[in-house]
Amino acid sequence: MQFKFYVRIISKRLLDLFGSSIGLILTFPLLIFAMIAVWLYDFKSPLYSAVRIGKNKVGFKMYKIRSMSVDKTKSHIVSTSINDSRITPVGKYIRKFKIDELSQLLNVFIGNMSLVGPRPNVQSEVRLYTKEEEKILLVKPGITDFSSIVFSDLNELLSQSDNPNLDYNQLVRPWKSRLCIFYIKNQSLLIDLQLIGLTIISIFNRKASLNLVQSILFKKDADSSLIKISGRTSKLVPFPPPGSNDIVHQR
Repeated sequence: MQFKFYVRIISKRLLDLFGSSIGLILTFPLLIFAMIAVWLYDFKSPLYSAVRIGKNKVGFKMYKIRSMSVDKTKSHIVSTSINDSRITPVGKYIRKFKIDELSQLLNVFIGNMSLVGPRPNVQSEVRLYTKEEEKILLVKPGITDFSSIVFSDLNELLSQSDNPNLDYNQLVRPWKSRLCIFYIKNQSLLIDLQLIGLTIISIFNRKASLNLVQSILFKKDADSSLIKISGRTSKLVPFPPPGSNDIVHQR
């Protein structure tokens, strides 16, 4: 059992090193183009680092290509919508095509993130975690996972929100956290490869990627409600986060 655990850890790290190296090489021209575009817009640094909470609650600097105005990157607003006034015109395209996430390949190469794993959160959101949700902090955070695919439209989902932080905690967090916990319980090299493939598919065909996510969840005996939500065909309604019976009412 312990041997299999170490094999999985080593194979995952090798996948991260190989994938991040190839990814950085292939996307280097796009990253340079994006950074030049950001710099030309306001002549400020196109890169910034934001503190996120990683494995075992240890904070680390996550690198991103800046999509917001410099004086507005630090804000109490954690969840953003596509209409967020802080996002620059250039930043809207960077976010639309997920270019700002590509710089996190550097975090994967360094080792404080993985290609696949729960998305890292800010300290203010981690403080809200239930005991059940704290399981998310037992593994390295990643660039993509089940929840990243299911809620890839997060900006659009919150586009009409008057309180994106509250709506995120009521509508998205309950299912995003459940998907993260499901991944941790079922993680394997095969699932990592499947999720990398599904992330690429979702760029071109979101519906197909969601159907395939549902198929994996079904085969792994996921809860029926989680499978249904992952198809994103029904309206999201306020729901308690895992490990709690209460809906978040203030944020």
